[in-house]
Amino acid sequence: MSQTLPGTIPASLFDACADSIADAARELSALGWTPATSSNFSMRVDADHAAITVSGRHKGRLGRHDIMLIDLRGHAVGSDARPSAETALHTQIYRRWPDMGAVLHTHSRTQSVASRLFAGKGLIRLQGWELQKAITGYDTHESVLEIPVFPNTQHMPELVARVEAWLDTGKPLHAYLIDGHGIYTWGRDMAETQRHLEALEFLLGCELDLIKLRAS
Repeated sequence: MSQTLPGTIPASLFDACADSIADAARELSALGWTPATSSNFSMRVDADHAAITVSGRHKGRLGRHDIMLIDLRGHAVGSDARPSAETALHTQIYRRWPDMGAVLHTHSRTQSVASRLFAGKGLIRLQGWELQKAITGYDTHESVLEIPVFPNTQHMPELVARVEAWLDTGKPLHAYLIDGHGIYTWGRDMAETQRHLEALEFLLGCELDLIKLRAS
């Protein structure tokens, strides 16, 4: 894939972001959280641009040529490649929170099952788990961490509007699930975002285990 960068973005900066995305993708693919060509990942490049995975690429075999530059309206910049179909959900995060630097979206079995199981309630309320403290802003297991579950749709503006509606009520948001789909989470950099993702995967798994044990 040919990528032409604006003069304001050094090639070294874009390459560093692309390498970070590809490294994270390989790790998450090895865990089985990106089956087939699902999932999408991005990093903020500067105030007006982000790097994001090209649509339809296997996440366990990404290189720099599988990452493209977009503006924060989701338009390709300097490339004729097609970004992820869910690009609008990434750019929404970067526009809403200028200090957020990375967004990860995966489709693990745990995330997918939890999204279906809790879709009727519209959210998963986590409380009492020590690992909640892995989420930035939470410093005690006694806190309540709510993860909304939004209905699935192929119409991205509808999902964007649902996320905005949640935020407009003043509720905190650190991640969300999409029914029958997977999870979105973000952070100030890739390391923080991966920490959030790993913690949420663990916490969702614990909630599913409790449900099974109580039913047995």
